[in-house]
Amino acid sequence: MTNKIEGTFINAKFKPRARLLLQLGDQLIKNESIALIELVKNAYDADANVVNVLMDIPDDNSNGTIIIEDDGYGMPIDIVENVWLEPGSDFKTKKIENNEVSPKYKRLPIGEKGIGRFGVHKLGNIIELVTKAENSKEVYVKIDWSTFNEYKYLEDVPIKIFERDIPLYFTNGKTGTQLTISNLHKTWERGVAREIKRAITSLISPFETKDSFKPEFDILNRPDWFDGLLKWEEVKELSLYHFKASMKGNEISSFKYEFTPWASMPKLELKEVGLDDKLVKSFKNLKYINEKNKEIGFSLDDFSIGEITFEGYVFDLDSYILSLGVSDKTGFRKYMKNAGGVSVFRDGLRVYDYGEPENDWLGLDYRRFNSPTKSISNNLILGAVFINRKDSKDLIEKTNREGFIENDAYKAFKNSILHIFDCVEILRIGDKRKLKEIYGPTPKSAPVMSLLADAQDYVENNVKDESVKKEIVKFLDKIEADYKRVNENLLKAAGAGLSMSIVVHEVDKIIGEVMKVLTAENASDRVLKLVKHLSSLIDGYAEIIRKSNQNNENIIEIIDQALFNTEYRLAAHKIKIIKEYKNYNGGTKVKIAKNLLIGSLMNVIDNSIYWLDKANDAKPSLIKSIFINIIEEENYLNLVFTDNGTGFLIPTEDIVEPFVSAKPNGIGLGLHISNEIMLAQKGKLIFPNVGDFEVPDEFKNGATIVFALKK
Repeated sequence: MTNKIEGTFINAKFKPRARLLLQLGDQLIKNESIALIELVKNAYDADANVVNVLMDIPDDNSNGTIIIEDDGYGMPIDIVENVWLEPGSDFKTKKIENNEVSPKYKRLPIGEKGIGRFGVHKLGNIIELVTKAENSKEVYVKIDWSTFNEYKYLEDVPIKIFERDIPLYFTNGKTGTQLTISNLHKTWERGVAREIKRAITSLISPFETKDSFKPEFDILNRPDWFDGLLKWEEVKELSLYHFKASMKGNEISSFKYEFTPWASMPKLELKEVGLDDKLVKSFKNLKYINEKNKEIGFSLDDFSIGEITFEGYVFDLDSYILSLGVSDKTGFRKYMKNAGGVSVFRDGLRVYDYGEPENDWLGLDYRRFNSPTKSISNNLILGAVFINRKDSKDLIEKTNREGFIENDAYKAFKNSILHIFDCVEILRIGDKRKLKEIYGPTPKSAPVMSLLADAQDYVENNVKDESVKKEIVKFLDKIEADYKRVNENLLKAAGAGLSMSIVVHEVDKIIGEVMKVLTAENASDRVLKLVKHLSSLIDGYAEIIRKSNQNNENIIEIIDQALFNTEYRLAAHKIKIIKEYKNYNGGTKVKIAKNLLIGSLMNVIDNSIYWLDKANDAKPSLIKSIFINIIEEENYLNLVFTDNGTGFLIPTEDIVEPFVSAKPNGIGLGLHISNEIMLAQKGKLIFPNVGDFEVPDEFKNGATIVFALKK
């Protein structure tokens, strides 16, 4: 028997709150930069050839504006109402599922969820949309996001759509979309704007295809913010290796490899390799390595694939190479990280998602991990594979925009490309080795122990007074024992023991002085005094290592102390100090080990003195100057030190490595020590690109170092 439960059913429905859109945007759009990139991608989906992102007065949020305008196919009023204003619309998803491409450039949409446009509220409170499709009227919509909280439910928010009988913006038959954002939520700083410029630049492939898309980003009132940034047109010119190969049947039908050194590498010559090269001949027949590590021959004619052409520009990201020809090293590395890889084009149209950052479809990064000196990873190549649709019917595209179905034809297609990689990588490794031999840095070995041994030998053979000799040898033995002890302790503490250089840097100077004194007549008393001082110095540094405690210190007082400690040398070398930091009015307290920071600042000043003298030798009229400033950011207090000398002559990434120096006979530890100290203090040593920090024009070609102290 079943008991009947009495009750009443009612029909109900979800009623999304008005603030839901703002919450969705906050959670699904990570930050302002991503919101802007999403809007650029929308222009791509709209079949745009050109999209311009324009900012005006971005550093004033109340008066600033952001404009995104494209020449795509635009939207008629029904699409604006039923798609653009519909959160989570499946309009683009259906196009992807149906493999429906855009009419002009045959693109599949790259936006899927239909919510990216609602992230624009991260950029500003007010948006104005103007759009016009072919054979449709111009449509205008204005939305004030700040009013959404005044309404309870989303459906209560009034949105007025105005259809203009006569277009005001898209005239003379033009189509497209313009989005204007005002009442900005934040002020945009130089650094953030440069990051967005880099991100937008990296959306573009340097290969010329029918998939023509040219996004641009400009700031109308601050064009100088982008000075020195990499332009995409320049990218191909920075490659050092270029190849182009075609494969047909079971062999390579054409092949060309070029080593193309930059003009800044005059000691290296252009090299071209063709099909008649002995190495290339050994690769003529297509082969792959199977699971049993055996070479297996194959033919593309076993499938309907047709001829395959593979072209690539290969780069080196080693610091010493970039220093010879790349001004925006950070931008170039980020460009290669985002745009690097191998794309596939069928009849000139891109097959997605080959070449996308997250799709290592050829396993290049894994190959690089196993063979780092030889293999080419995705971030080192801009490559493209070209096939034609008529002859490649066995390469079947998936409906979810994730490349080809992985059948036997696809495996042959993939193996043919990897076959070319194997050949190119071997050709490249010899050229790369020559590059390093001629232009690579030459690290220096640690000299302390050998100098100590030389000093002991000299004392034994040249000091006649036995009592003095005995005292000197005793102290030299103590120095050696203390040095080894400090070294061992630092090895345990730092893993690699690089921090021992704090001691070595100063010890080497005094040992050098000891050797000079030992060669002088009647020098025994002076030698004894120097050796005792050296022994005390070892003890003192060991004490510093143990007791460099962090306290809240006044950063201006620390700069003053470093300048006071070097005051005599600065005056002797006639160097002008511009103390811009004295005009800083913000907070000056940071938690830092005062003695270590003072030493680091003194080292930077010492370097400036040396290189300013070198610059003065080349240009006697130079007024040698050092500019010091404090610039506050959200999490850091930045001490900016810059001079108008020669600038860095070796890559800044290498300067902080131990025993690398551009000075003749320089030990190459000063900035390494400073970098280690900053890391230990939870700060960082920055070598900014030109324009990342504001400095007077006369210092822009000099050396700039920023001590970023955690607030």
